[in-house]
Amino acid sequence: MPRTEDGASPPAGAASASLLIRLRGIKPSLSPAEDRVADIVLADARRAAGLTISELATAARTSETTVLRFCRRLGLPGYPQLRLALAEESAQPRTMSRSGTDISASDSIDDIIAKVAFTDASAVEETAQQLDRDALAGAATAIAKAGRVDIYGIGASAIVGTDLQQKLHRIGIVAFAWNDPHIALTSATLLGPGDVAVGISHSGTTTETIEALAAARSTGAQTVAITNFPLSRLAAGVDLLLTTAARETSLRSGATASRIAALTVIDCLYIAVAQRNLRKARKAVADTREAVAGHHVTD
Repeated sequence: MPRTEDGASPPAGAASASLLIRLRGIKPSLSPAEDRVADIVLADARRAAGLTISELATAARTSETTVLRFCRRLGLPGYPQLRLALAEESAQPRTMSRSGTDISASDSIDDIIAKVAFTDASAVEETAQQLDRDALAGAATAIAKAGRVDIYGIGASAIVGTDLQQKLHRIGIVAFAWNDPHIALTSATLLGPGDVAVGISHSGTTTETIEALAAARSTGAQTVAITNFPLSRLAAGVDLLLTTAARETSLRSGATASRIAALTVIDCLYIAVAQRNLRKARKAVADTREAVAGHHVTD
């Protein structure tokens, strides 16, 4: 299996993710010079595929050696393989330019709807494409057998965490979602072998979530991280890593596509957990639906 220069290799159970998806995932870990190469590639993959290594190095204001190092960071043996991958990537039909999905002051309501729909649909499709199948199966098995599942997330990630907690609780899994840093650390400290801790952070750099997972790991609990960036601090050292593939716009604080991508992972995880004991899960869903049936208006 190809390895990146820093020793990281693609997850063994991952589906064949596109080069641009992988690049966006590792971009925060690139050096400044490598990042300039990445910017050129992500801005126009078709144009980049047509450049020689010297032309790409010049455009990025760096050296050919840096471009080769950039290729190895993507798990590619050399520059010819990068050009081929970019050519294949740019040949895929697109209904909207990837660089044209940010919102501008002149956009109409129709433009906003089209851009949001395209970005969200891309986040779901690309997340599903690159999601590590082995890690997903491992996380589902661990959660299905767990004595307790604690879920940690701050801000928009807390919304995703609450959704996972509600889904697991409904099929009889003892699960708690914490977004208060002190309570999260307290709960993590009380976990042990046989329990599972799930940390959710789009950036993978949320200190409170990183600390909670580290505390849970120290007690012997199995740890799962859900993040967009596989080389982030949150991803380091966890037992199982589930990655998303969302491209946020300048309105990042809205946590739009990243939330949709994370919820896609949550839905896949929930269904995989339910499948481990399908009869029990179906009965639990039916029982809980009946319990609240009287609280729905029927006329």
